[in-house]
Amino acid sequence: MKADFQGLVMDAAGFVAATDVSRETVERLNLYESQLKLWQRHINLVANATLPNVWHRHFLDSAQLLPLIPDEARVFADLGSGAGFPGLVLAILLQEQRKSAAGVASDGAEDRPWRFLLVESDVRKCAFLREVARQAGVAVEILSTRIENPETQYKLGAVDVVTARALAPLDRLLGLAAPLFGERTVGLFLKGQGAQAEIEAARLQWAFDASCVPSVTAADARIVVVRSLLRR
Repeated sequence: MKADFQGLVMDAAGFVAATDVSRETVERLNLYESQLKLWQRHINLVANATLPNVWHRHFLDSAQLLPLIPDEARVFADLGSGAGFPGLVLAILLQEQRKSAAGVASDGAEDRPWRFLLVESDVRKCAFLREVARQAGVAVEILSTRIENPETQYKLGAVDVVTARALAPLDRLLGLAAPLFGERTVGLFLKGQGAQAEIEAARLQWAFDASCVPSVTAADARIVVVRSLLRR
């Protein structure tokens, strides 16, 4: 994400101007957009009113998390992925980043396996995610299950980064994410104007470090960054 970006992103050219991604990545996102609009005719993936603004409301909204991801992160879990925001978009962008960074790390991080886990209970949405991932050539693991399922939590284990958008209030979201938190896990949660109030409410049940990062896609929205999560 370019630090000086401001304004709306209406199309692929605007997205490139805001993020400086490669032609190959834009081609994958163009495919994503076309599949989203095709599948939306049959299943409710996103609000219909947002379809004309896919590049801003969904792609850029997801992509703005990228600068907040630690360089050493290799295992990602997106909870309640729905139509793939932010998880599948981040997987597409991180695939490009991984290729450009291959072989340059000196701390052994590149030797660790990369995993992108998308958790979604709706089987139709999972079918959509699999089709987009297949056509885009992006390696992700799609788990068609409920996040609170103990078997799901065991299979996921501790991850480096947990993401979610419009899934649940923060206190409940932290309960879902807690089994995936290790000592260095970072939670990146896209929230609306009530982000600060949600943080205060969540502190009644949870101890954690949190910061609010202004969103680039909506003036009153925030990205809540959570670390060191423990139940009180």
